Amino acid sequence: MWAELSLFDARRLSFAGESGVVPLARDFARQALYAWGWLPAEGADRRAAAEDVLLVVSELVTNACLHAEGPDEMWITCDKKVIRVEVSDRGTGQPAPRTPHRAGRPGGHGMFIVQRLCLDWGVVRAPGVTGKTVWAELGAPA
Repeated sequence: MWAELSLFDARRLSFAGESGVVPLARDFARQALYAWGWLPAEGADRRAAAEDVLLVVSELVTNACLHAEGPDEMWITCDKKVIRVEVSDRGTGQPAPRTPHRAGRPGGHGMFIVQRLCLDWGVVRAPGVTGKTVWAELGAPA
C-alpha cells in the first residue's frame, strides 16, 4: 500500500564528520522509503523498485567517495511518481558511464548501473562554487 504523500516530500542528510557514509546513506534512504510507503513492499515489482533506489543511493555516494573526496550531503525527494536522489560533493570531475561497458571488468560500473535503472540522471554545478550535485530519478512502479 502506497502511503499518501503531499505533492512533494524532501529529506536531507549531511555527511559532515560522518564515517561509513554508504551504509549511512542507504539506511537514511530506507527510512524515507518506509515513510513514503515504498517499504514494506507488496509484490516483486514494488520490492525491486525500492531495491533500485537503494542501489542508486549506494552508487552515487560511492562515486563521491572514490572520485570527489567524499559526499557533502544527500537529498532524497518524492512526488508520488518519481523519487529523486541528489548527492553533492566538492569534486571537479564529470561522472559518466564507462564506454564501452565491459561487464567482466572489475570496477567502473556505477554510472552504468545508474543509467540503466533511472528515468534520467545528470550533473548540476553552481557558478563560482567548487563541486557539483549528481542527481538521478527513478519511477514508482505502477
